[in-house]
Amino acid sequence: MNTLLDVRTLEPRFKHPFIFKNFDQLLYGEILTLVNDHDPIPLYYQFESERTGSFNWEYEAKGPDIWKIKITKTQHTSETVGDIVRKNPKAAAVFKKYKIDFCCNGNRLFEEVCAEAGLVPAELKEEISQSTEEAPAQVHADNWSLNFLIEYIIQNHHSYVLGAIPKLEESLLKVVKAHGVNHPELAAIAGHFTSLARELMQHMQKEEQILFPVIKEMVVNQKKGVKTTIPFGSVRNPIRVMEDEHAGAGEDIESIRRLSNNFTPPTDACFSYRLLYKQLEEFEEDLHQHVHLENNILFPKAIALESTFNR
Repeated sequence: MNTLLDVRTLEPRFKHPFIFKNFDQLLYGEILTLVNDHDPIPLYYQFESERTGSFNWEYEAKGPDIWKIKITKTQHTSETVGDIVRKNPKAAAVFKKYKIDFCCNGNRLFEEVCAEAGLVPAELKEEISQSTEEAPAQVHADNWSLNFLIEYIIQNHHSYVLGAIPKLEESLLKVVKAHGVNHPELAAIAGHFTSLARELMQHMQKEEQILFPVIKEMVVNQKKGVKTTIPFGSVRNPIRVMEDEHAGAGEDIESIRRLSNNFTPPTDACFSYRLLYKQLEEFEEDLHQHVHLENNILFPKAIALESTFNR
């Protein structure tokens, strides 16, 4: 599959993150054809530094007005943090300990993340292998059928969110009213949660009404040997939107964690205040597992399934 990416109209500060995000979504052997208005040689050196051994760079046009580069994804030399949690769910607790995002940003390379966090990759992998944390219920999720995985997400995570949001909104209103004067951060927490709740409700509706039915149809058609006609061109298109929305949800929940001092209630907190922080932390934990199942397992498998029709 060849993805054409014309970045000439993008602001310079957005170009590299946008290109890397699209490259990371490629399967091995797939191509990203980049169109730019100048020679993106700084991008090449960034690829050499951050995606060593994972790409092939070939010029198809060299200016003066248009530069076109074919970037082919080859076998990379490192797993992503999402790959590691997918293969060993116990890694999630270790990554959480070091504040490593394995869900919303699970497509980042393990060595790259370790370098930023000041960790030694071999030592962190050893800690993961020696972890005694109990694996979560989704320990076998990578082996589940796509249809079962979708139903699990809907029945467990979507249902949880639908039930938890009104309770948390009520608790936030109560605690802000009682403690907001002495703790102004509560109003900011409530604002981030309102944004998060609104986005999640719309997000889940789009998944259940648009994306998930198409994935289920692809599963059925694969068994019949029939190609699926996808109304939005490729399953990658709504998946990119869902991943962007996951990133936004991750930013909101991270802001809530920061504002709440890692969900640590102050000394003058009443029972309702303490319960609120406990519930917010539980909401964060569910969100991380929810996004992990989609970003690191469901979405890559759906993209791989679609690619079987194009071989």
